[in-house]
Amino acid sequence: MEFSNQGIEISVAFWEQKTLDQMTQSEWESLCDGCGRCCLIKLEDEASGEIFSSDVRCKLLDTNSCQCVDYTNRKTLVPDCIKLTPQNVGTISWIPATCAYRRLAEGRGLAWWHPLISGDRNTVEQTGISVRGRTVAEEDVAEGDWESHAVNWPDFEPND
Repeated sequence: MEFSNQGIEISVAFWEQKTLDQMTQSEWESLCDGCGRCCLIKLEDEASGEIFSSDVRCKLLDTNSCQCVDYTNRKTLVPDCIKLTPQNVGTISWIPATCAYRRLAEGRGLAWWHPLISGDRNTVEQTGISVRGRTVAEEDVAEGDWESHAVNWPDFEPND
């Protein structure tokens, strides 16, 4: 949406004028910053039910692009893959605090490093948000060695 005030045009970004429910599929998809954090396998403490992040990536995560190699078929290939929707994004506790979907659901807006704000997809990596170069493949984790892959760096959130 654009406004004009004395010859000065002011644009309002779609994420500032629409709720998550109101976005088109294309707008929704463009909110993903490509960090890959949601594609890290989560670990659950069986005794407490507490969820921990790991440095183990989903088998469909391309480690260079931090994109799913088969996004369209991901639910078939990885049945426990959770598809984020406007309805569930506010209810999934393990979604990273940096996630644009979570930030918008919480009313925090997009961070300065988000590509839609910065205009540069590299700011996600430059700020330490990206998983690029920081993960291991699931098949490389030995039976009984999962606990050693619990990490806290996916919880890092740079200052706005």
